[in-house]
Amino acid sequence: MSFERSGSRASGAESLVIDASVAVKASLVEDGFDVFGRRSLSAPTLMWSEAAAGLRQLQWRGDISVDEADLALSRLLTIAVEPHPSSDLVADALAIARQLGWAKTYDAEYVALARRLDIPLVTLDARLRLGVSGLVSVLGPTEIT
Repeated sequence: MSFERSGSRASGAESLVIDASVAVKASLVEDGFDVFGRRSLSAPTLMWSEAAAGLRQLQWRGDISVDEADLALSRLLTIAVEPHPSSDLVADALAIARQLGWAKTYDAEYVALARRLDIPLVTLDARLRLGVSGLVSVLGPTEIT
């Protein structure tokens, strides 16, 4: 999935929650975060740890070089994303994970934040997207115009 704009689908949301899958993909491209335009972005503090782990995994597997991983992390650390403490989200995330039958609460933190802020969640994770479509609005990066 690319980070190119798609004119066929629209999202009028002024604010978005992004998950680590989106943060990793966008950080690997010089202008990867441009797809979000002037929208304000939010994420649980968990996102930065998950994204760093994702970049490390890509580098460890040989999919990207050490320099590419370092550059992507630098991009990730400089984008304007409002952090929301995971400690404020874990109770809601636990309830969401229980409701959806998930063993872990990581993805549920993103859902909890999107629900709390009443804004769409942007993810590349198809399982997450399908699993929470009834709880929050979920978009892929190509659906943002």
